[in-house]
Amino acid sequence: MHTDAIHQSQFVLLNNSSTPVLSRLSFLAGEPFAVTVSFRTERGRWVEWTFARELLVTGLTDPAGLGDVRVRPDLSEDESLLTLEIESPDGYASFELEREDVEAFLESTYELVPLGAESEHFDVEALIEEISNV
Repeated sequence: MHTDAIHQSQFVLLNNSSTPVLSRLSFLAGEPFAVTVSFRTERGRWVEWTFARELLVTGLTDPAGLGDVRVRPDLSEDESLLTLEIESPDGYASFELEREDVEAFLESTYELVPLGAESEHFDVEALIEEISNV
């Protein structure tokens, strides 16, 4: 069976809380430069953030991101965690992600679209048509 999407759910900790939040990382082969992270709210809705896959890759080893999404290795001694920070005009949130889960997710995305081969899988004409019809 062939798929063009990868989805991985996991529980993450929000702002050092002891109550985990359900999250989901997603990747679509048709949008090879991006990943989406979603968080389930208490009302059963999902809040989504889409950002560059490269940001997640770089964040495994070094701080990455200058805008409203930043990823970095955990600043504590715990090398098994990554920190994902999200900021918007509505607020700020910091999540702890298991490095092993993020690495497994990224490896799955590489099977669909190898790192560095994104432009071969990206349909520029479809994007132009989509934004032209707004």
